[in-house]
Amino acid sequence: MHIPWKRSGTNYVLADVLGGIAEQLDWNANVLRVLWVLLTISPFPGLIVYLILWLLMEKPDQYVR
Repeated sequence: MHIPWKRSGTNYVLADVLGGIAEQLDWNANVLRVLWVLLTISPFPGLIVYLILWLLMEKPDQYVR
């Protein structure tokens, strides 16, 4: 089972999940990363959600280094 969003091949830090979400929603990836850190240190299980999205999102067509 995959969701139709792709992970980012250009805007990534760890597993390119937040960069892919930011590209799909046309948001700034750094703002999304700050929100993710805040959710991760709060009682909300941000790390678990991140790992689930990493498994469900499609791989990018190519990586650009």
